[in-house]
Amino acid sequence: MPQNQDTSPDVPPSALRRALSYLGLNRSILGLLSMVVLVGMGEKMAERFLPLYLMALGGGALSIGLLNGLDNLMSALYSLPGGYLSDRLGVKRSLLIFNTMALLGFAIVIVFPVWQAAIVGAILFMSWTAISLPATISLIAQVLPQSKRTMGVSVHSLIRRVPMALGPIVGGLFIGKWGETDGVRLAFIFAFAMGIVAMVLQQRLIVDDRRQDPNEATRKLRMRELFAGISRPLRMLLVSDILVRFCEQIPYAFVVIWCVKTIASPISPVQFGLLTAIEMVTAMLVYIPVAHLAGRSAKKPFVVITFGFFTLFPLVLLYSQSFGLLVLAFVIRGLKEFGEPTRKALIMDLAPEERKASVFGLYYLIRDAVVSLAAFGGAFLWMQSPAVNFLTAFGFGVLGTLWYAIYGSDLGKPETAGEDTEIDGQ
Repeated sequence: MPQNQDTSPDVPPSALRRALSYLGLNRSILGLLSMVVLVGMGEKMAERFLPLYLMALGGGALSIGLLNGLDNLMSALYSLPGGYLSDRLGVKRSLLIFNTMALLGFAIVIVFPVWQAAIVGAILFMSWTAISLPATISLIAQVLPQSKRTMGVSVHSLIRRVPMALGPIVGGLFIGKWGETDGVRLAFIFAFAMGIVAMVLQQRLIVDDRRQDPNEATRKLRMRELFAGISRPLRMLLVSDILVRFCEQIPYAFVVIWCVKTIASPISPVQFGLLTAIEMVTAMLVYIPVAHLAGRSAKKPFVVITFGFFTLFPLVLLYSQSFGLLVLAFVIRGLKEFGEPTRKALIMDLAPEERKASVFGLYYLIRDAVVSLAAFGGAFLWMQSPAVNFLTAFGFGVLGTLWYAIYGSDLGKPETAGEDTEIDGQ
């Protein structure tokens, strides 16, 4: 009897430690995830409805194409300095800078209710993910062993989908109650407040990782060395990634227009928010199982499968003329996240050890700079017809998927030594 009393209290903590170790969670990761939820919730309440907001303020199809094109272009331009600042200043200080930029973008939209100001503000807050992603992935690589990096990226991606699922629903309710202009501005006020809370938690929880004596490799940015860090396997992945992102971005900004205004049985903003939630829940359901499998096997098959789902979405969307069919389309859209964390982990594994964040940022700079052309061109394809837009996107997806299936490679099965040991409690 005394033995049971002595040993039973140890079971829950032991089980908790194993669960935290399995998911790759520690203090720094928890600080990162709190930031992702709070900033992401505020951002996604309004970001998905910006095309409607621009039209309500007098902007047309070209303003929507400009918004999406600038988002991709600025995401590209922000990626490299985001990675460099992470390597140079450390994750904690760089994230403080990036969050301040997002807050400034929210403030511009709140104070100036004109479509031009919305685009200026969006340049700051819509690129928050791009500029902070190298720091985020670098932090995961720093505090987790290689066999846990796919799981760490997957947990980050899963948690990031929580605000992506809930945000548009709340944003749709705001628009339903206060209209397409006041509702969006109120959502941005809410986003600003949540961003402040996120900055406080992030600074308290994430361990300071600034290098005390940075070496010359991190002190100066040498583009030749960074380009040399993109090995042939990374280049093959980059080419296919660009083609698949053409597939994604050509119709991206017009999906909400298609659903709410174009199809035979248009849906409401609230229903569109529900579709987005269905997409995110679908993605969340596959993250952990796929991370478990990808952490123990080659990563290429998972990347090929996810590229296939990217490709199917615009084709299925073209034939979705009612809410029921749109549900199917958005389930497929959610399944495109099947191998996305695996792809990010593969990039980090293939990048040089001493400058992972910078090479990760350079990869995204090249990818998004090229893909921004697709976002700009999507507006002109849409003006021809939605069918031309969607079918062109589908064609690029087929090319990208085939390219990686033929030329892609990875590192094979990762080492799992120490996998079941307790993760560093940073």
